[in-house]
Amino acid sequence: MNKTELINAISEKAGLSKKDREKALSATVDAITDALVAGDKVQLVGFGAFEVKSRAARTGRNPKTKEAITIPASKTPQFKAGKALKDAVSK
Repeated sequence: MNKTELINAISEKAGLSKKDREKALSATVDAITDALVAGDKVQLVGFGAFEVKSRAARTGRNPKTKEAITIPASKTPQFKAGKALKDAVSK
C-alpha cells in the first residue's frame, strides 16, 4: 500500500474529503517525525511505538577490497508493534 492508497483507505473509513484526509495523514507523519527528531518516543496504544535508537561506532569490512573501515555512530528510527497489531496480523 502506498501513500495514495492509504489516503483512499482513510477516506473510506473516516468519511473525510480528499483534501482533509491528505492533510490528516501529512500532519500525523509530520508530528511523529518532529517528536522523533526531538528525542521523544511516540506510543500509540494498541498499534505500536516509534522511537530513536542509537548505534555505536563500529569497525566493518569493505566486501570488495576486504579493507577494514570505520562505520560512524548513528541514530535510527525504530517501530515496535503493539500486542493488538501483532494479534490482528497473526490471524
